Order: sequence, then C-alpha cells, then structure tokens
Amino acid sequence: MAEELPELPQDPEQEQQPENPNDSVFQEAVNALRRGDKPRAKELLTKLLQTDQKNPIYWIWLSASVDAKKERIYCLQTALNLDPENATAKRGLILLGALSPNEPPQPFPMNRPRAWEDKLLLAHERPKERGIRAIVKSPLIRLGSLALIGVGLFAVIYFGVIAPRQGQVRRLPTNTPGPSPTFTATPTLFGATAVPTQVFSSGPTPLSAFLDATYTPTALYVNTPRAAAAVDQFRIAKTAYDKGEWDVFIENMLLLEPLEPDSADIPYYIGEAYRFKEEYGQAARYYNKAIDINPNFAPAYLGLARVSLLSNPRFEADDLFEKAIALDPNFGETYLERARYLIAKGDYEDVFTDLEVAEKILPGSPDVLITYALAYYAQEDYEKSLDYAQKAYAADILNLPTYGLLGDLYIEEGNYASAAEVYELYTSYETQDATAFAKLGQAYYFLGDYQRAVDAITRGTDLSRNGLKKYYVYRGYANLELGNYDDAVDDLAEAVDEDDQSYFARIGFSQAFYGQGKFGTAFLQIEAAQSLAETDEEKALALYWRARIQEKRNDIRDAIAVWNELLKMDEEAMTPEMRQEAEERLSELVPPTITPTPTRTPKGGVATPTPTKTSTPAKTPTKTPTKTPTKTPAP
Repeated sequence: MAEELPELPQDPEQEQQPENPNDSVFQEAVNALRRGDKPRAKELLTKLLQTDQKNPIYWIWLSASVDAKKERIYCLQTALNLDPENATAKRGLILLGALSPNEPPQPFPMNRPRAWEDKLLLAHERPKERGIRAIVKSPLIRLGSLALIGVGLFAVIYFGVIAPRQGQVRRLPTNTPGPSPTFTATPTLFGATAVPTQVFSSGPTPLSAFLDATYTPTALYVNTPRAAAAVDQFRIAKTAYDKGEWDVFIENMLLLEPLEPDSADIPYYIGEAYRFKEEYGQAARYYNKAIDINPNFAPAYLGLARVSLLSNPRFEADDLFEKAIALDPNFGETYLERARYLIAKGDYEDVFTDLEVAEKILPGSPDVLITYALAYYAQEDYEKSLDYAQKAYAADILNLPTYGLLGDLYIEEGNYASAAEVYELYTSYETQDATAFAKLGQAYYFLGDYQRAVDAITRGTDLSRNGLKKYYVYRGYANLELGNYDDAVDDLAEAVDEDDQSYFARIGFSQAFYGQGKFGTAFLQIEAAQSLAETDEEKALALYWRARIQEKRNDIRDAIAVWNELLKMDEEAMTPEMRQEAEERLSELVPPTITPTPTRTPKGGVATPTPTKTSTPAKTPTKTPTKTPTKTPAP
C-alpha cells in the first residue's frame, strides 16, 4: 500500500502564499513538484530556507519534495513549531503517525474547485450531483436514451439509405474513448495516488541522480545505457532505492543481472544495498563480482574499503583507496572516504590534502564540510570545527549527522542549552543512538533539569551500556540532587569503576553514602577524594564534606580541625554558604574557655579569684539556617 503523503495547499498562488521577495523561486519549486521533479524542488526550497528558515510554508512544501518518512516528519514538525495553528502541518503529522489526532482535522474548503483539482478526483471521490443534472448523468437513463436514439437512427438509415441501396455496406460509427485523466505527483490532495512523472528525455535517469552524495559514484560509472528489456525493471528498482526498500531493490536488480551480464554497475549497486542493510559479507561479495566483470571499475574498490572498515575498524584500507584513486583520480568519494579513514586512525598529515581535492571535485557538498568539521574536532580545534559544522548545516539542513556533531561542539564550549536543543531533535529521529541520549542527559544535568538528565541517560544505557560508563557520573549527581541516594550509589560505583582516579566520582560517591547514612564508607571515599584534589576549589570541597562526615561519626576533634583548616583557605575557593556553615559549626562545637578574674577581699584576707565565663571567639554569630551546598562541579 502506498504511503500517504502529507496534505498540502491546493494552490500556492491563492493559499499559503509566502510574503517575501522569493515568490518566483517558490513558484518554480511548486512547478517542479507538479512535474514530479522532486530533486529540483528540494534544491530550490532548501535555498529559500537558507534565507528564511522561519517560514512554515517553505517547510510544508519541502516535506513533499523528500522521500524519507523521517525527513517529512521533521519538515512538518518544524512548520508546526513555527506556526502551531497550521492545519496543513497538523494533518500531515497525524497521517504520518507523528501526532495524536486530539481533534479531527478540518478539510480544506472546496467551494472554489479548480479544473486541475477535478481531474485528480477519482469517480468515487466526486461529489454526487442531484436533480435534473443527476438524472441526465445517470448511466441507466443515458443507456435508455442511446437505445432509443439508436433505434430511430437504424430506422432512418435502413429505410432511407440501406433499402434503396441494397448493394452498399456502411460501417456504423464507433465510440472511441478519450484519454484517461493524468495523475501527477503534485502535492495537492491527501491520498491522491500519483504516478511518477518521467523526467528524462531519452533513456532512464542514472541511479546517481536519486542517491545522497555520500553514496553517489561519478557520472562515468552510472551513465550506463540500459538494455531495452531492462529499462522498466531498472525504473522499478530505482523507485525502491529512493524509498530505502533495500530488499525490493535487490530483488529487482537481481532480475537485471542476466539481461546485462557485462554491466559492472549492477552488482555494485546490489553491494551498496547490502551495505546499507549492514550485511557486509554479502556487500563484499557483490563488490568483488563487479571487479570480476570490470577490474577498472573504481567504485567497487571504494565499496570494498568501506565494508572492510565497517567489519573491522583496524583494517588497513590504504591499498584499496589507492587503487580506486589510480583508476579514477576524479572520483571525489574516494578522497572523502579516505579522509574519514585517516581521521579515525589519528593520522592527520594527509587528511586536509584529501579534503581539498574532494572539495574541488564536489564543490558545496555538505559531506565534505562535515568531514572538515570532524577533522578539526579530532584535533580539538573546536572553533574551526563549529564553523564548518554550521556551514554543513546551512548546506543541508536535513543531514542528521550534522546535528550530532553540533551537539558535541556545543557541549565542548559549555553551551548546554543549544546542545540540549540539538540533541533533542537528533534523538527524536536517531532513536537507537545510545551515546546521543547520554550526551543529552549530560546537557540536562548542567542545565539543572535533573529528572530529565536521569531519564535521558537511562534511555541511552537501556540501548547499550558499551562506552557509556563515563556518563554515569552525571546521572549519579542528578540522583543526588533528586535525593535518590540508592540510585546515586549505584551510578557512582560504576563511575569509580570506570575511573578510580576521578576526583569527581570519588567525592560524589562519598556524598551518596552520606545520604544513605553510611558514614564510615563515606569517610573512606572522602579520604580518597582528598588525595586526588588538585585545585583549591577541589580541596575546599573535600574538607567541607570530610568535616560533615566526621561530625556524623562523632569524631568531633577531627571535625573541628577540618572546619578550622577550611576557614584558613582563601574565601574564593569556596561558596559563601560553605564558609558560613563552617563558622556556625565551630561556634557550636568549640566549648567556652574559663578565664579567672581576681576580686578584692577585706584587709588581712586572701584574694580569691572568682571564675568568670567568657566565650572564645568573643563575638558569637547568631545561628541562622544555611543551605548545604549540593551542586558539585562536574567534569
């Protein structure tokens, strides 16, 4: 069953018309959609959004120019965020299953039907007519009328023509039906079934025109003329490829193999489909098959390098990259992929050389821009990395990996609000990326949204625990803030197990045990934290918690010594609340001293000292409730 497209405005000239100087470009994009030229429409609408990203109409029409369901939902959700009352966006999201139908969507007004709308309606969709017009259009009435007219004509012809001319034979006129209505892929009505419009003049469009840049071989390899018997089959396969229906695509391409046994691109594309399915063994088999057919087919060597690295990240793919480049030095994909390979190896010497070549061959490619960003990120040049990541975003706002990298960069610069916003969007589509959920939780923690921090990191660990232990410290601290001490102990135990030399994990661990009332264990952890403290701030915080723990353990002498040691430190090393609490605790814990005062007695008597109470320190601050510092600086 064909997937329903989101409903769109019926006529851009009269409804949903954007008010800006780009109307002519917008109209050209709409016309491209009516012709079925989605790539052109997407290109134009993307350019419009680069100048005006807050125009919900552009986003709605862009949703009709993309094929992936995730991309459609993203476009419509963005439109709805910009215009919460936009009925078109709501209706589209409801049909795509991304929005609950709280209230039934209202249909578009049809009181001014247009000629092209009427052509799109099937017979059962047309409004029923009544009265004389309905009677006249009734098939039975028409059939009866035609029968009467036929009888009359037959009588006239027979008696007026045939009878006088018995030797002549005349053929009766036949009813030749006119052309059927043509259905085009124009975003007009919900549920309108569209037949793809042929956008090429001679021969099928090469498959490269329908793939993302990352997977597109050069035109040298994809402009393969198809055999006459293979054209229709190839078109079916191409449609499946556009939709990401890899099994259907493979099935149809396998039918092409016996028709074109000497075409290396057929097994190559089958290998690509298996790569997207993450069946790397099968992919390698078909890449090798393409090489057997044509040893000079460069994309196959690139495909082998890709799946070999996906199967084994330590695979040495240099020879395969060099072979592909030697066979075709103008194949930009190879330089781009080799740059990523060198980044993963930490070999940055030749990365930018490859990227410069790729940029010349693939100018403006968002994949080249994002790889530049990755290269600078790996070298910890976050400023340049962010610059290229933002350029990649401007070049292709639908490229989800760009959002992931932007989130990482915002985390690095401490822009947690932007990081959370980006990760929220990214994880709504990449729902299986465990690390992204953990980083979202990290951003929530620093924003003080502790429950959402716990929920996000838990979502990540439910997907996969591999490589996520370093995020347990954030969930542990968030649980501390929420008073979930048992959960905090579990999380911080994992964090200490991951890095037993982490000051932050140790001091958080001591606080969690303090919350549980296990003061002896808390003391062991605070001693470990003290030995790891490096800055004055870390030392002050460790002293603060040690003093509190020792009071609970009834080691008052050590508690007094630690409070005094804390007060000797620079005030800038601690919060005002910590210093105030230290002073108040000492005023309670230090007993008053006895100072003898001599008194006069009558002559001949003995002077007897009378004890007088004085407090030390002389000035006793009034006890006021103080808030215990809870938020501990985290890495």
